Amino acid sequence: MSEKKTSIGGQALIEGIMMRGPVTSAMAVRLPDGTIDTETWPTNKSGETPWYKRAYFIRGIFNMVDTLGTGFSCLMKSAEKAGMEEEEPTKFEKWLAKTLGASAAGVMNTMAVILGVGLALLLFIVIPTSVTSLLRPVIPGGRLLALIEGLLKAVIFLCYLGLSTRLPDVKRLFSYHGGEHKTIACYEAGEELTVENVRKYTRFHPRCGTSFIVLVLIISILVSSFISWQSPLMRMALKLLTLPVVIGIAYELIKLAGRYTNPLTRLISAPGLCLQRLTTAEPDDSMIEIAIAAMKPVIPEDANADNW
Repeated sequence: MSEKKTSIGGQALIEGIMMRGPVTSAMAVRLPDGTIDTETWPTNKSGETPWYKRAYFIRGIFNMVDTLGTGFSCLMKSAEKAGMEEEEPTKFEKWLAKTLGASAAGVMNTMAVILGVGLALLLFIVIPTSVTSLLRPVIPGGRLLALIEGLLKAVIFLCYLGLSTRLPDVKRLFSYHGGEHKTIACYEAGEELTVENVRKYTRFHPRCGTSFIVLVLIISILVSSFISWQSPLMRMALKLLTLPVVIGIAYELIKLAGRYTNPLTRLISAPGLCLQRLTTAEPDDSMIEIAIAAMKPVIPEDANADNW
């Protein structure tokens, strides 16, 4: 196979990796006994991609929500398969299971999503806007305040990542993330997917979710520079309303950077690739085996079906 740019993407899981192809998606997880469990399912259950997932600028928000939903579901499932849920449940978990029965797991997952979204809003909207608003008496310029607010968000994000990398479980997750990237790079280079071949490729990839987050941060600074500072609460509300616009633009830039290689796309990819030094790590051979196991089932029979 000759070199290509594929639309296949993935996500690191607990002791595993999920890959999404144009037709089939798969997740491979290392079980406690050392074997690999591989599960597959149709990427689009309806059989075709809806128009709103193909329309420019609109598709970004819908694809992101779908990706987050699928990714979270696979993450929870991988934790169960890897044996992480064999620990003694807390009193709250026991009470919830007794009260709700089979619905308890769904309620716990929903609560986790709500808490995660709430934390993200607190860290990247409420705190930066509130803190920067205190500088209005000495820095009247809206554009400069927006820049300071954006830099504060970037600092919070970097500190969050830096602290996360100190956790052993997160370090392993980032190593699986690196294995996912290296496997996709090997496939795009047209080489056979073996541990030896995958090992030599880079763990950095321009279409990574890390690059997407960086673009969202940068674009949000530009967009928020046009939002008034008269009322911090109103500014927060308007930033939430413009978030789909920011996501839509970032998504199109990621698509552009993944399709072409030129000075402009290298510039677009540079901040995300730099940050991937934190969010990826070199995988060991067992992790590469998992990545290959997740990758092979999603490669379409039609060699052009997954062209980026």
